[in-house]
Amino acid sequence: MTSAKAAFLVLTALAGCVNVAYAKHRLATQGNDRLAIVAADGSIEREKPWGGIHDIHRLPNGHFMVQRGGAEVVEIDPANGHVVWSYDSAKQGGNDGKPVEVHSFQPLPDGKLMIAESGPARIIEIDREGKIEKTIPLKVEHPHPHTDTRLVRKLDDGHYLVCHEGDGTVREYDGDGKIVWEYEVPMFDKPAADGHGPEAFGNKCFAAVRLANGNTLISTGNGHSVIEVTPAKEVVWKLEQNELPGITLAWVTTLEVLPNGHYVIGNCHAGPGQPTLVEIDPKTKKVVWQFDGFEQFGNAMSNSLLFDVDGVRR
Repeated sequence: MTSAKAAFLVLTALAGCVNVAYAKHRLATQGNDRLAIVAADGSIEREKPWGGIHDIHRLPNGHFMVQRGGAEVVEIDPANGHVVWSYDSAKQGGNDGKPVEVHSFQPLPDGKLMIAESGPARIIEIDREGKIEKTIPLKVEHPHPHTDTRLVRKLDDGHYLVCHEGDGTVREYDGDGKIVWEYEVPMFDKPAADGHGPEAFGNKCFAAVRLANGNTLISTGNGHSVIEVTPAKEVVWKLEQNELPGITLAWVTTLEVLPNGHYVIGNCHAGPGQPTLVEIDPKTKKVVWQFDGFEQFGNAMSNSLLFDVDGVRR
């Protein structure tokens, strides 16, 4: 048995769990070159050496799908740590030799996989043999393989909700690739500032979730905020950088909407002493849970996945 495989299988109790609160949610995440399952008490159940990711999903069979490297999506069996399936956008689908990065993907109910390819600026849907079944070209005003897209989700109606990080814009495409809604994330009359931490500022949106009421919840990335926007593009709710007591939002990444209406927000690049995940009640903006993963996962914990709650929108 390899050391990597053994590390993935062995349950490891950490002496120091979290600084602010223990992880009452069971979750998967990545950081500090480790992909890990974090137990409800904050200990690491399983881990595997792994590079950075921007997206992660759990399949109905319990396997995980994550990125490996810049452009490959793989399926991992957590029982043994083996990669049991992969698709490499840098080598397949006509992209060989082209600059391409994958920052988002989504397993679909029919067993296919949606992949957003930055560089080629397209969404593809593939079967498990790697055959492209559908292609949706994307509008990109500031093309770059690292910033064409962040998180992309196929909606229940067959549309695609795309966060264009470099454009600072969320676009909704219909099933034929026509843009049916477009929202430029506002700067709120603040000047742009370089950096990744709390000192930076911009509109590099990371995630967007279509809410049950038809509005769209958007994490503004280096805008340090979360906003809810109506179809008419009116901001009807906003969580600002320093609005939560004792918490400073930095690069706001993932969004998970729980069945009870709470939001779980990713807080990347926030530095030591700040939570990397925050759960709030949006009605009161009360913090009901926070997870400080800085010690275990460093300052670049950009994505996570709760899997002790069913029916999460993300």
